Amino acid sequence: MFRITKRPWFAAASAAWLFVTASGIAAAQDVEADRLASRPGWSKGPLSGDLGDQATVSVPEGYYFLDASATRSFLQATENVPSGRELGAVVRVLDETHSWFALFSFSADGYVDDSDKDKIDADALMKNMKAGTEQDNEERKKRGWAPFTLEGWHKPPYYDATTHNLTWAIRGSSPGDSATINHSVRLLGRRGVMSVALVSDQSGIEAATSDFNQLLTGFEYKSGQRYAEFRSGDKLAGYGLAALIGGGAAAAAVKTGFLSKAWKAIVALIAAASAGLKKLFGRKEPESIATVQPPPVPPGA
Repeated sequence: MFRITKRPWFAAASAAWLFVTASGIAAAQDVEADRLASRPGWSKGPLSGDLGDQATVSVPEGYYFLDASATRSFLQATENVPSGRELGAVVRVLDETHSWFALFSFSADGYVDDSDKDKIDADALMKNMKAGTEQDNEERKKRGWAPFTLEGWHKPPYYDATTHNLTWAIRGSSPGDSATINHSVRLLGRRGVMSVALVSDQSGIEAATSDFNQLLTGFEYKSGQRYAEFRSGDKLAGYGLAALIGGGAAAAAVKTGFLSKAWKAIVALIAAASAGLKKLFGRKEPESIATVQPPPVPPGA
């Protein structure tokens, strides 16, 4: 699971902004947007974000699209462990207290049979996910990162049989940080599954989810990759929907070997993961991510 916290530079800039005209604020925000867009692999919307050979996503104005390389750098900078399956990310900066990002990654395990859509045991899945989180905390400790507590469902799993999208949201926290909500979507395709994780703080999750859902209306598998285009002889994943939610039931994991094969990718999505976007937007950052300074005050303000 990923975490997100507030960005500190806005607080330092806010006092100066009190003396800035509306046009001055807009100019400062434009400067900030240009700085973000100038980072390697970052692009400012509107544009069509390419997600490998699988899909595309329409990125609106006011959003940023990160290519695969920039996405991995972004994850490292925010204390997330890349799985190696990342194809891109979308970052949305709303204001001084609310930001969110959406991570796109693809698992080419094959066609996922959704016949178990009415047999998803949310309680059993949460129990497994909490156990996985505790295991991942050992890895976090080795890296010097804060432990994470998975608190429970924010929204239990729901599958839309028409769009072949599986959705759920979990809530968790780390010492000293506000609660974080991970809103996850699995978009079933012909040759695998596109995982999309929305990360936001708890206070901004409703607005972020609304924006996120609108963003996903611009997601589209490329021709030949859609779930409905499955043909006899295509590769089968060998597991169902439950295995897409935190590793699935133990029986499914043992039967298919899915848990042992993809454990690192699963843990990256369900366990503690980041010190938040403050690592990205703050003054002290890893060398791989350029520091973002407070927007300048226009002359005469």
